[in-house]
Amino acid sequence: MKKQGYYSSGEFARMAQVTLRTIRYYDKHNILKPSFVTEAGARFYSDADFAKLQQILLLKRLGFSLEDIRQMTLETGGRERMLRSLELQKRLVQERIEQMQLVEKAIEDTTEALRTGDTMDWSRMLDLIHLTGMEKSLKNQYRNASNISARIHLHSCYAQNQQGWFPWIFEQCRLQPGMQILELGCGDGELWTESRERLPEEVSVVLSDISEGMLRDAMRSLAGDPRFCSQAFDCHRIPFEDDRFDLVIANHVLFYCSDLQQVCREVRRVLKPGGMFLCSTYGHQHMQEISRLVQSYDERIVLAADNLYEIFGRENGEEILGTCFSEVEWRRYEDFLNVTDAEPLISYILSCHGNQNQYLVDRYQDFHSFVKQQIGDGFHITKDAGIFLAHKNDKFTKNYENSY
Repeated sequence: MKKQGYYSSGEFARMAQVTLRTIRYYDKHNILKPSFVTEAGARFYSDADFAKLQQILLLKRLGFSLEDIRQMTLETGGRERMLRSLELQKRLVQERIEQMQLVEKAIEDTTEALRTGDTMDWSRMLDLIHLTGMEKSLKNQYRNASNISARIHLHSCYAQNQQGWFPWIFEQCRLQPGMQILELGCGDGELWTESRERLPEEVSVVLSDISEGMLRDAMRSLAGDPRFCSQAFDCHRIPFEDDRFDLVIANHVLFYCSDLQQVCREVRRVLKPGGMFLCSTYGHQHMQEISRLVQSYDERIVLAADNLYEIFGRENGEEILGTCFSEVEWRRYEDFLNVTDAEPLISYILSCHGNQNQYLVDRYQDFHSFVKQQIGDGFHITKDAGIFLAHKNDKFTKNYENSY
């Protein structure tokens, strides 16, 4: 008997304009399971399943493998998760449109050169080859954006500090009219989009990231605001002159750098005398309850191959920054999480850079039940995060330069 508000497998396939064989394949391989199965084994799908199928088909058209898609769409439904997913898909489509427009322009230029008999610009041909092979970078960008979204969502839902991380960081910047600002590793620009109305009109902000796709996301979100410009580069080599900026910001960036001292020297170089370097990180207690939770489920799971706080964290950050800066100060962001729902916590776990998907993809429902049981009426998660404020003063700079 058909369940009210649900679609049979055949109806569902016809609605999506795919074959019934495809729907059965997705079911068998845990890519898209039906929301309701009768005792007789009849499968029925909901509108939420249809939205998830739309996401699967889009990712498939954009070149993701079915194994990639299975991991990326593993979480169960929910209005908030679906809204976040659709927003990410929209950004991915926008990025793809912009990239294909660049491909179109490169083809037009090359065709015109051939028609007119002009000397071929082989560098443009190389650009064309590069542009038509951008799927890998696009997929990486989507993964990164999806992972960042899952982490931010957990904090925004269950953080007990009502101010929020990005508004707090913005407040610590103490921005004044006329300041020149550089952000390293800006991501999608959320630091600025959340507090743009509080930003003085007479400032100049350079957003930088190693990912050109992330920069396009950030500038798209800022909607042509003339106070912002962007440039893609690796922060080990900052392409600006000495004494350029009043403030340099690195929000959760330094522990990803291969040569921290080189980055610190570059930041000190581009800061004006009296300028400030604001860099965030966390300590060894940060989110420790999540690691204990997953290891109590399966001790083989490691959510991160490296403990990033050991590279640059609360415990060693002052010593690292002290080689290049004076007056290094730590400011803690007072907060903790009280999680009451399993889905956002599982999304966070799946977004980590460890081996968790290897052990959770085929056991998702069991893991979901386990997490739900552990949460109970509330699951406390420690937050041990904050910022270092490091200053460049004239006396320290002279002593520093004399030592090199």
